[in-house]
Amino acid sequence: MKRKIILMVVFALLVSHVVFSQTQAIWPTKGWEKSSPGKQKMDIKLLSALHEKIKNGDYGYVDGMHIFRNGYLVYEKYYRHDYVKINKGRDKSPGMYNYYNPDWHPFYKGTKLHTLQSVTKSVTSVLIGIAIDREEIPGVDAKVLDFFKGKKISNVDKRKKKLTLEDVLTMRTGIEWNESIPYTDPRNSCIQLEKSDDWFKFVINLPVTEEPGTVFEYNSGASLLLSAIIKETTGMYIDKYAEKHLFKPLGILDYYWKRTPTQLPDTEGGLYLKPHDLAKIGYLYLNNGVWEGKQVVPEEWVKASLHPHVKDVAPKNDRHKWAYGYQWRILPNRFTKSYVYACTGYGGQYLLIAPEYKLIAVFNGWNIYETRALTLRVFYEYVYKAVQVKTSSFKVDKKG
Repeated sequence: MKRKIILMVVFALLVSHVVFSQTQAIWPTKGWEKSSPGKQKMDIKLLSALHEKIKNGDYGYVDGMHIFRNGYLVYEKYYRHDYVKINKGRDKSPGMYNYYNPDWHPFYKGTKLHTLQSVTKSVTSVLIGIAIDREEIPGVDAKVLDFFKGKKISNVDKRKKKLTLEDVLTMRTGIEWNESIPYTDPRNSCIQLEKSDDWFKFVINLPVTEEPGTVFEYNSGASLLLSAIIKETTGMYIDKYAEKHLFKPLGILDYYWKRTPTQLPDTEGGLYLKPHDLAKIGYLYLNNGVWEGKQVVPEEWVKASLHPHVKDVAPKNDRHKWAYGYQWRILPNRFTKSYVYACTGYGGQYLLIAPEYKLIAVFNGWNIYETRALTLRVFYEYVYKAVQVKTSSFKVDKKG
């Protein structure tokens, strides 16, 4: 009997240890806990060297650098620029899609909300995964035109009928589109989209000139279709859907999401978030879609989103080969055989995740001018390399 009691006590202690261990994950729902680079085994000299280069203007207009490791905020710097003065004498036309308008870019009307530009696409992909899990969207094999039955659509042929949700997510729509020229060029399809009266009609009525699922072509208009799909399937605009099913669970209380002339939220580049809140989305994916013990995004969707569905899609002038998942970029690691997962946006918006080191980096900026800009190379050579140095070189801050 005594032996049985002892075994029961040991078993109870083991169970309590398991439960206790499972609750030890750090969840920044109410804000990120701070630590030091040394405490989290990062070389502060490399991070400080990058800070000095940014401060000196080596990478143009960078607004902020935020580094997170092991669930802690370990390093952050803000850089102030007078965008009113910088934009003086440039385009003065009103509206939220004038990128020289300091009321809208890079910060939303004097707040700390920073434009994410095409990082919005990746956040939209997260929401598509949630909608599929909730069975509001049947799956990635669903035909795009089936979402819009009853709507008058032009240029419908065999190719357009084949177009699937996965083709949209992986930028293999075959839709006639040209976004490879500068955004200052009026021939750029994205600029034409942003000047149209009905963005959905602008995109859905374009001809499909390539077989869907075969050719990668970066297409912001295709990402806009995801906004319309969410509205048709859930009955909610995607900003409100995000608020309920993604932002609220993560403790993201403040955001702004641009709306198009027909009130459809802009999922090609219209979301504004604070850097710490953008990092939460990175942390959600770092934890396979789990937040505070709850599966907010299906683990299968996280894996599918970060799978290299399309390989070697980097432009010819880009020496860094990368792949594309579901509106996420997948970067082969320059130091190991693993991957870095990236959300990137016009002007220097970056959310970067290196799972093997539990490392997240967020950079914001507004390099739309003729200046040298921050690149992914900088992340590898300073931030990622900061965890590559030997452990013996770290100075642990006991207070951190």
